[in-house]
Amino acid sequence: MTILRIDSSPLGAASVSRLLTDHIVAALIAADPAATVVTRDLAAAPPAHLDAEALPVVKFGKTDDLTPRQRAEQALTNELVEELLAADTVVIGAPMYNFSIPSQLKAWIDRVAQPGRTFRYTESGPVGLAGGRKVYIASSRGGRYAGTPFETALDHQEAYLRAVLGFFGITDPVVIRAEGVALGPDARAAAIAAADAEIARLIPAP
Repeated sequence: MTILRIDSSPLGAASVSRLLTDHIVAALIAADPAATVVTRDLAAAPPAHLDAEALPVVKFGKTDDLTPRQRAEQALTNELVEELLAADTVVIGAPMYNFSIPSQLKAWIDRVAQPGRTFRYTESGPVGLAGGRKVYIASSRGGRYAGTPFETALDHQEAYLRAVLGFFGITDPVVIRAEGVALGPDARAAAIAAADAEIARLIPAP
């Protein structure tokens, strides 16, 4: 099994989403000691946001008369898509920032959303091409949203990830969530403990 681990929080050791990706990957390796882990740290090496120079290459498939930066963008896009498609299991660390995801993670999505590789359009609508792999989302949130009146109005983090992964053909991502981590030390510890219990339930030790 090849595991692709994606982290997007810039908080390092203080990051709850990174702690959860640590624990999810550790559980997966315990279940399959022969697994290989590929790590993509989007905070340490963030893909650039799409601008007028990068957009024609990344989104519109330009291949002729490329500038040096465009060639670099083309190479990075291919690398990120190939990493995703080579993975059997993907673990995505996704903290909620202002009701959505970190911009580094959005920049990664902008690159792996490639027609003909992760999805295609047909006469009957889009078809995902990246199904058949397991995806775990390590979701951390300062407040509490799941099951509250705020969930529908303010959750543009997990809902967006479910939508874009579904567009790629990954229709059943597993969300492991730590909520209320900014509500004090006790709330943070309880949220992490609940997430760890969910990891143990979903990925039981052999």
